[in-house]
Amino acid sequence: MKLSLQLKLGQQLTMTPQLQQAIRLLQLSTLDLQQEIHQALESNPMLELIENSDDDDNPTTTDLNEPSATDTSTSTRDNTELNSADTDWQNEIPNDLGVDTHWDDIYPGTSSQSNSFDGDSSDFESRTSAEGTLQDHLLWQLNLTHISEKDNSIALAIIDAIDSNGMLTVDLDSIHSGFDEESEVELDEIVAVLHRVQQFDPIGVGHRDLAECLMLQLAQIESPELEKAVRNAKLVISEHIDLLGNRDYAQLMRRTKFKEGELSEAITIIESLNPRPGASICPPSTSYVVPDVIVSKDSSSGKWKVELNPETAPKIRINSGYAALVKRADTSDDNNYLRDNLQEAKWFIKSLQSRNETLMKVSTRIVEHQKGFLEYGEEAMKPLVLHDIAEAVSMHESTISRVTTQKYMHTPRGIFELKYFFSSHVSTKGGGECSSTAIRAIIRKLVAAENTNKPLSDSKITNLLEEKGINVARRTIAKYRESLSIPPSNERKRLAG
Repeated sequence: MKLSLQLKLGQQLTMTPQLQQAIRLLQLSTLDLQQEIHQALESNPMLELIENSDDDDNPTTTDLNEPSATDTSTSTRDNTELNSADTDWQNEIPNDLGVDTHWDDIYPGTSSQSNSFDGDSSDFESRTSAEGTLQDHLLWQLNLTHISEKDNSIALAIIDAIDSNGMLTVDLDSIHSGFDEESEVELDEIVAVLHRVQQFDPIGVGHRDLAECLMLQLAQIESPELEKAVRNAKLVISEHIDLLGNRDYAQLMRRTKFKEGELSEAITIIESLNPRPGASICPPSTSYVVPDVIVSKDSSSGKWKVELNPETAPKIRINSGYAALVKRADTSDDNNYLRDNLQEAKWFIKSLQSRNETLMKVSTRIVEHQKGFLEYGEEAMKPLVLHDIAEAVSMHESTISRVTTQKYMHTPRGIFELKYFFSSHVSTKGGGECSSTAIRAIIRKLVAAENTNKPLSDSKITNLLEEKGINVARRTIAKYRESLSIPPSNERKRLAG
């Protein structure tokens, strides 16, 4: 094999580190961006945090009626000043105090305030402590229950087999087989302890099926006025729960010999019960959303304004003191370290400014396109795809996708992710287009106003939309209905009255 040199021409697209950093910051959510800025502040000595500054070079406000006008001023909070009454006590402290001097000797009457705070310290800890699980709640009640050591071990096994919804996930035979022969645990004892655990809070915990869960809760209703309705509800649950699940009310009245009013009262009580009693003890944690963009309407001029939320990320700048230490001709390690950090700080700040500018451009175009939604609601939502915004701001669709992911807009109608304003379209008889979001809103409105005795089927909803000039297939209506968590017509049926 003969070795030789060859020269080839070609083109290759390579992203610079600056561009990679800008793209990465662009797709970060607000919380991730805050963490990224804090890490940059800790690792780069050239960066410093701006506190209570009036200077801000980033675009923060855009008037939709004057696109070229950008308000770059940000509101600043007035510095809190200490009242003279709060500082007088510092001036009154003697310079020389005896070794055995107590606080009450100098400022009598203040110890009671600290004592009152100390008295609430235990309550403060209880309020700030983490929420316990359902098992913790049941074990706490078990510790307060006076039972034998054998029953206590059985109760521990039962509680361990209860899931977060309060259902017993293991059959009693399996629990019985988990005890050795020396413990002499009988199956009847396990059943008795289970009935004891089922009386714990929340009522219905430890149930083996839905019927038992509901029956346990019905047994706790002792109102004389509801005695007959509760008795009828127990009959429906114990013998005809399948018919109730299928909402076959006609068959239910034939089997139970109930009148329509009696069945309606029984169903009302059943619907007030909780099929997952354990879920109320440890509810899912609440997630909070910080909007990146705030949209408001000027009451005097009627113009919509788009502005960045100044609370989303801390503002940073280059430390002028450290930057002045960089010497041009110096090639020492220390100077190279400062120069590299200075360049990285400039890139980082420029990437943040580019992120804010891109977010403002995209948000402004979205609001311009969806003014109808802001004015009249979901039914006025217009069709919008990424390509429309990409053309309007002269960017690639992938950039628009990054900007609209995990970014939120605060509007007078609520907080929405930017992706919420994008939706496909359906053609109308007049040759126009209707947004899928608007169609979902119409479906929700039709279902809310329907006769619960004769709920609207998907075919009927299709016909009603055709009367409005919207051509939608029945299977599309079913898909939109399911996305709205609306059950089919047979499950929405209710008794009259």
